[in-house]
Amino acid sequence: MTRQRLLIAALLLAAIGIFFLSGAHQWFTLETLKAYQSDFQAAFDQSPWRVAGIFLALYVAITALSLPGATLLTLLGGALFGLGWGLLIISFASTLGATLAFMLSRFLFRQPVETRFPRQLEAVNRGVERDGALYLFTLRLVPVFPFFMINLVMGLTRIRTVTFYWVSQVAMLPGTAVYVNAGGQLGDLESLGGIISPPLIASFLLLAIFPWLARRIVLLVQRRKVYRGFSRPSRFDYDILVIGGGSAGLVTSYIANAVNAKVALVEEHKMGGDCLNTGCVPSKALIRAARAAHEVRTASRFGVSAGEPQIDFAKVMDHVRQAIGDIEPHDSVERYRGLGIDVYRDHARLTSPWEVQVGDRTLNARHIVLATGARPRVPPLPGIEDAPLLTSETLWSLTKLPRRLVVLGGGAIGCELSQSFARLGSRVTLVEGTPQLLGREDREVGELVEHALSNEGVTVMTDARAREITNDATGYQLVVNHHGERQALAFDYLLVSAGRQANVEGLGLEALGITTTQAGTLELNERLQTRLPNIWACGDLAGPYQLTHAAAHQAWHVAVNALFGELKRFAVDYRIMPAVTYVQPEVARVGLNEKQAREKGIAFEVTRYAMSESDRAIAEGATQGFIKVLTVPGKDRILGATIVAENAGEWLGEFTIAMKHGLGLNKLLGTIHPYPTLGEAAKATAGVWKNAHKPERVLKLLKRYFTWRRGKEK
Repeated sequence: MTRQRLLIAALLLAAIGIFFLSGAHQWFTLETLKAYQSDFQAAFDQSPWRVAGIFLALYVAITALSLPGATLLTLLGGALFGLGWGLLIISFASTLGATLAFMLSRFLFRQPVETRFPRQLEAVNRGVERDGALYLFTLRLVPVFPFFMINLVMGLTRIRTVTFYWVSQVAMLPGTAVYVNAGGQLGDLESLGGIISPPLIASFLLLAIFPWLARRIVLLVQRRKVYRGFSRPSRFDYDILVIGGGSAGLVTSYIANAVNAKVALVEEHKMGGDCLNTGCVPSKALIRAARAAHEVRTASRFGVSAGEPQIDFAKVMDHVRQAIGDIEPHDSVERYRGLGIDVYRDHARLTSPWEVQVGDRTLNARHIVLATGARPRVPPLPGIEDAPLLTSETLWSLTKLPRRLVVLGGGAIGCELSQSFARLGSRVTLVEGTPQLLGREDREVGELVEHALSNEGVTVMTDARAREITNDATGYQLVVNHHGERQALAFDYLLVSAGRQANVEGLGLEALGITTTQAGTLELNERLQTRLPNIWACGDLAGPYQLTHAAAHQAWHVAVNALFGELKRFAVDYRIMPAVTYVQPEVARVGLNEKQAREKGIAFEVTRYAMSESDRAIAEGATQGFIKVLTVPGKDRILGATIVAENAGEWLGEFTIAMKHGLGLNKLLGTIHPYPTLGEAAKATAGVWKNAHKPERVLKLLKRYFTWRRGKEK
């Protein structure tokens, strides 16, 4: 493909060079056309079809090669063929030539430009996908923009060729008609500027505005249609009413209140949601306790003998509850009421697009935000109803350490809890239905985590399909099909970590026609609106990420779009979304990994750095893991970074900031990092990339130069 591009580019450059070197461009002046007008007319009168064919072919060639002269050919066409035939011939010739130029630009330049500027092009392509035809129509109507430039630039986008053709065919008609008509008075024209007067440009601008105005009218009609049958209140109690007091709801409420909007927050259960009460906070407290046990157990590798740790599981759970209690005031009713937010502790159900039944009262708001979160998904296995079952929500009520624990699901939660309970003394079996743990990560990441868990006593079974739960005199068993064999895994508790499902029940959404996706999350547009434009969603209910920081990211967009959407609305951008799995070593990633890049057909280079090369990792005996950075081929721009290392989540931020602000590996390499730290490995990775991209020819010249300087010239 590269050879084909080079060949075609060479042919095009040759054709353009011949055009100018031969002096052909000198023919395309108004004076030349006026001087030879009678000769052209005589040739046309003698052989009209032959002249028309040559004219059409020449027009297509000039336009396709983006050469100057199309405007003057249009004038000549008007003089030769008249308004009717001239408009017909030139309209098709100009559109065919423009489409050829568009296709050449796409073939020659789109892939290189997308490779060099993928983020910028992605934003443009999203706009083109949404408004491409309308945008092109506007550009074509206004003769201020050079048409050849429009052809080339649109070729870099993903607009469909057929769309480009028909929009160009229609939208160029008014301007073409003006020039063809002017060609009838070719002898009287003094300059091209006389054709397009300021009033005419103003007319074209009005034509260009019309499609946008029409689109606004269509949106207004659609808006009236979706709200048909509902009565809009004449006044509102609140600017925003938020349902759900988890991370997404709290951040939405906080931001809206910060700009002096009147806010209501409704939470039926505990403030702080899953993150505070059953997710991030308690799990990290448990992980830390388990890590302390592991450090005692393995202290002898540092020459410190402490023996087997004595674990009081009840006190471990007291530590977990203490962590929740210490953070609880940050998310409390008292704090948010103190900020001026009206907090209601009751069930909420929508009764109209603007009204919510909260207990025995009805509240209304201009905008309603749904942030009701999600809950653990329990698979419908035969026998599961009567089994001793735990989920990430219910395990925090444990007072005794499970002796035999089977964990169903090898995602982030399953891996974290498997390692923690094994360190605390449980006999853990981890069952995953797919071929690897952490299925979203690259295979080598899953394999490393599996190796780490296995070394700590966790029995890991991948590609194992759960079939049923049985119970006999020996206790409960999870029956799995593992590599074609039926196996029964005995357990005292079954911890299910098989994903989460959005909380959509009981909100009254069906009556409002608000639908869900196949994943069970709400059907939303890129600005997080439901089919009813004043009802929004964020957090786990919205998907696609079930992460606290993703919920906060969405909450900002919801608050700003709802309150200031008449001025500007923002589409949510998920491209730079960091995530951490808190096993040891931690797995931290931002941007693309190899698996995702291949699925999306994105070209990349891989730079690896082994943590066994890190001085700090060696000193701490934490040499497991690696850093893997994906970059644009031949460039230092970062597409994604995966870190598997001790405390990887604590220094993933360096790569996240670099990606967010367009800083390449050269910038990381040129930044002073404190020594010795684990984070210094980020700079070392940049050094590996730099070493692989050394300017070999320059280095050879330098070698010769220094040899000469030493007086040993050869």
